[in-house]
Amino acid sequence: MMLEESIRILAMQEEILQFSHFTNEDAWELGSLMVAEAARNHLPVAVSIRLNCGYTVFQYGFKGTSYNSEQWMLRKYNTVRTMEMSSLRLFMLLKKNQESLEAYGLNEKEYTAKGGGFPIRVAGAGVIGSVLVSGLDHMADHEFAAACMSQYLRIDGIPRLPVTF
Repeated sequence: MMLEESIRILAMQEEILQFSHFTNEDAWELGSLMVAEAARNHLPVAVSIRLNCGYTVFQYGFKGTSYNSEQWMLRKYNTVRTMEMSSLRLFMLLKKNQESLEAYGLNEKEYTAKGGGFPIRVAGAGVIGSVLVSGLDHMADHEFAAACMSQYLRIDGIPRLPVTF
């Protein structure tokens, strides 16, 4: 799949997977759904839902996750909060333009262009937070987040990327 098409699909996912509102209860329900899906599929992931103000409203880590998972999620959160797009879309944009994070003024110690950070976009308000996943290949981290958000929002048939790239 060409990079332009991947970028277009990722932008469409972000546009489609919008919330009409997002509360702490929504974070609990979405996070709980993600944990249940990960448990059902035996996925050793850490899941976090954070608001742009820095407040973590949900977090859970399965056996096999660690402080390293927390650090990856923090870097993905910083990326989504700053760029207002999924961390995977930034990865694709950088790859297409043959650029690095530094081209956008982003430090690799605080940001990452790897999948697993997905914006929480509220209609009429914009990006207010992030859904974060760490523990799988970065493409699979993104796919898991997008699939769970699609399930939670009851939106079928969102465009998808292949898990391997």
